[in-house]
Amino acid sequence: MFSVKPTKPTFKSYLPPVPTDVKKTIEPPLKKLEPKLLQGEIVVNEVNFVRKCISAESSQDDLWGKLICTNFKVSFIPSEASSKQNSHLSHLLLGEHDIPLACLEQVVTVNDTKGKKKVLGSNQKLKFNPTELILYCKDLRIIRFCFVEAGPESAKKVCLAIAHYSHPADLPLLFGFEYQGRRYHESKGQRVNGATPRGGLQTPIFDRPSDWDREIKRTGASEWRVCSINESYAISPSLPENIVVPVSLTDQDLKQHSIFFMNQRVPHWCWNHPNGSALVRMAGIGDPLQQRRIDQRVFPAITKSHPQRSEVIRSDVDKCLPNIQDIQSAFIKVRQICVIDPFEESEERWLSSIENTRWLEYVRAFLKHSAEMVYLLDGKNTSVILQEEEDRDLNCVVSSLVQLMLDPHYRSLIGFQSLVQKEWVMAGHRFLDRCNHLKKNDKDESPLFMLFLDCVWQMMNQYPAAFEFTEAYLTVLSDSMWIPLFSTFLFNSSKQRAQHLMDFAKNKAIPQGEDQVVYFPPVWEWSQQFSTKDQTLFNNPMYVGKGAACVQNGEVKTFRRTKKTYSSTLRGTPASLRNGLKAGGDSLTRRGSLLSELRPDFSLVKDESPSERFFRDWFSRPADLQGLLIPLLLPSHLALWKLYFLRWVPEACIAKGGPITAYHKLSQLVDEMEILQSQLRQYKGPSPGRTPRPSSSWSLSDQRRMYFKASSPHDPPSPPDFLTSSFPFTPMGNLCRRGGYGTPISKFLNGARIWLSTETLENDGL
Repeated sequence: MFSVKPTKPTFKSYLPPVPTDVKKTIEPPLKKLEPKLLQGEIVVNEVNFVRKCISAESSQDDLWGKLICTNFKVSFIPSEASSKQNSHLSHLLLGEHDIPLACLEQVVTVNDTKGKKKVLGSNQKLKFNPTELILYCKDLRIIRFCFVEAGPESAKKVCLAIAHYSHPADLPLLFGFEYQGRRYHESKGQRVNGATPRGGLQTPIFDRPSDWDREIKRTGASEWRVCSINESYAISPSLPENIVVPVSLTDQDLKQHSIFFMNQRVPHWCWNHPNGSALVRMAGIGDPLQQRRIDQRVFPAITKSHPQRSEVIRSDVDKCLPNIQDIQSAFIKVRQICVIDPFEESEERWLSSIENTRWLEYVRAFLKHSAEMVYLLDGKNTSVILQEEEDRDLNCVVSSLVQLMLDPHYRSLIGFQSLVQKEWVMAGHRFLDRCNHLKKNDKDESPLFMLFLDCVWQMMNQYPAAFEFTEAYLTVLSDSMWIPLFSTFLFNSSKQRAQHLMDFAKNKAIPQGEDQVVYFPPVWEWSQQFSTKDQTLFNNPMYVGKGAACVQNGEVKTFRRTKKTYSSTLRGTPASLRNGLKAGGDSLTRRGSLLSELRPDFSLVKDESPSERFFRDWFSRPADLQGLLIPLLLPSHLALWKLYFLRWVPEACIAKGGPITAYHKLSQLVDEMEILQSQLRQYKGPSPGRTPRPSSSWSLSDQRRMYFKASSPHDPPSPPDFLTSSFPFTPMGNLCRRGGYGTPISKFLNGARIWLSTETLENDGL
């Protein structure tokens, strides 16, 4: 045996060796496009090489990726990360390109070569291979996918799957029932370790007598009591188990007279004014011959609940307000103009077209009627009964708006959520039918809750410092109707909710007696949808809340609500509010008086009614943001809610502009003030043997209340995030209009007449 001496290398490398991780990236593996799935979510069908159309004019900005249908959503996963603005609402349950199946209004397939188009429903056949898929969404998005490069059979299958799973045959087939069951069992161990019974939820649900007792005590309704005659829904299938009724009205009387009301919905209490007047709602009386009997036995009990035994006034909202079909028709028309119609064809007539839809007219009608009820409760000191045939639609809107105008508690975030819970969810608004979650009966569909949110936005727009929450919060709340993971918007009544959740608990092996709020929470548990930081977008930096400090004449004072400032001392005889309202000290205008419309400084009108005097006197004083609020009601005072109706329209998007710019600066300013206040509170004054200690609040930056935070004086200035008027939403990928920039709608909506020619302007000035 002999050994061979190794030869020396003849080549010497002077380059450093390539790191192992770099070697791996020289030939990157193909990216695996996988969706982010929730507990219980499964992929039903998918197709590769799909193009999501971003611009209608060219395909330059389009995205390529995989289109997936699950039992919860339609998900598009781009093969390359898309550019995304820094400040953007990040949903914990949905990705940037995800659409919940419950949000789909129409699923339309197109074959360009054959010129065919088909609206797909459940269990339908598709006789052609689709080249395009267009999704019309209930949140006003319109999204288009192209299958030119995809396999035709795979494209057809995914389209049919989307259509099928967006039309559930029954309520328990909605994904929320699977998701919440999995989530309950996975988090069971965490709850045992000291979690509160209701998961830390602060908003009262009004599913137990204690919630009603607290509301009675808060409003001082001493002559009203919590009644449980509807326990196990023995009297009315649509009322909650606990209702509030006059103390002087016995359970026996209620049972005896309940048969005369539609669906046995007896008069039930909503709210009490500090002066003793009460707001009550009830269903219509089926037999007109029994009206007198009810007037003699039930209504006197409501009269007795008033300290002055004041008369009760009944308002028939069915006769005063548009019906649900009219509201649905107006909403479809305004959606057509804002979302579907090409702007360049109707630019000059755009505002007139919006007016002709009658949507803003209906918003004004509800605000106006609610203001009339406010006059009766506050100015006339009388109790009011809102009567509607079923007491489940128009009454929800009016009763909520009346309380919002009268009680500042409902203008706080928690208060507003309790108002929706009390007057909509527990009062039996038919969310399942009105939202048409099962897509079975289009005739019952109507956007009443959306109309209510628009009315709230109109008041916020006029009194921006009176509300703790923002328009972004209202928009997110409206979007939550189409995420079927929460109990709030899924059911028609408390009974239906209780029955379905009881069956759900049995099927998921949830112990008997477990609180339903724990295993199927309401939408008010916002931590399921958004991070703590994103939830700060709900906070209004201008809010003047109870106890908020203000500076008057150089002194720091605190707002306190008193009965004197809360309710008016004006009293008068019965009268209807027939007129619009003007700001400041202007009097109310007569409907037939053209002169009064044109002259804002006219003198007092002769024969002024008590209601007109009440409103004129209210507008002549500075608004008390922690007292009564009355909206301005002339048509010119109402505006289109742009963030909701135009947020997906690219050319309506104002780059680096819109209300968000003011919100951005105000948030930073408020955050800086709160930091200074925190430092002052934590600063220890000089004392023997101790020196002042500075605050450590800068280390608590993540706990701050505003989304946009103030920077430290020692930090280098950072450029603000790129903001647009659609913040925190982005219109990218919505194909309702041609792509992008250069159209003047943003300036047009702000009143600039830039579409007019020089000649037209000259003629206009003559």
